[in-house]
Amino acid sequence: MFFIFGLRTKVNRSGVVTQVCRHCGNQAAQVITRRVTKFSLFFIPLIPVRTRYAQQCTFCGAEYEISRAEAERLPVG
Repeated sequence: MFFIFGLRTKVNRSGVVTQVCRHCGNQAAQVITRRVTKFSLFFIPLIPVRTRYAQQCTFCGAEYEISRAEAERLPVG
């Protein structure tokens, strides 16, 4: 008998907010994403292992991680 297991990451776009980019300093749209990595058994996602939030500038393409509190605080529209 054998088991098929692994990790699967799902990326959800939480929204877009207009802010000044930390990298380039331009006022541009920032895309907020949520990445959830889950342990899967027989291709069924079961246990969340890690959740990360990121913000990406649409002007320069720079992406950096943000905290959960900061992601929930942003006025997403």
